[in-house]
Amino acid sequence: MRGRGLPVLLGVIAVALVVGMGATVYRSFTVPASTELKTPYQAVVLTNGQAYFGRLEKLGTAYPILTDVYYVQTQVNQDTKQVTNTLVKRGKELHGPGVMVLNAQHILFIESVSPDSTIGKLIEEAKKK
Repeated sequence: MRGRGLPVLLGVIAVALVVGMGATVYRSFTVPASTELKTPYQAVVLTNGQAYFGRLEKLGTAYPILTDVYYVQTQVNQDTKQVTNTLVKRGKELHGPGVMVLNAQHILFIESVSPDSTIGKLIEEAKKK
């Protein structure tokens, strides 16, 4: 019994160190909640390469929410090989999604969408329709 105290103590210290390191690593992969988004819309690029444009909420949480979502649909005319990009409002799909709940671990980066940018202007035009 007497010789067990030190190994138990070392085990408790090891567990505490692992939990502390895990918390540090987790915090390094999350965005601080104090991060201010200065434009109405943000571009969110996911690790699978997909990009969505919308109003990002709950930034800094494990599951941020994107509302008023748009994406760019690219089509190629097989005869002329001309590429056409169209901004599409998400929600017209068969399942009619209203919001996107994102896994923060799959967000590659977030950028502001300037109201004067091409995407910003296309969103404003789409909202008028």
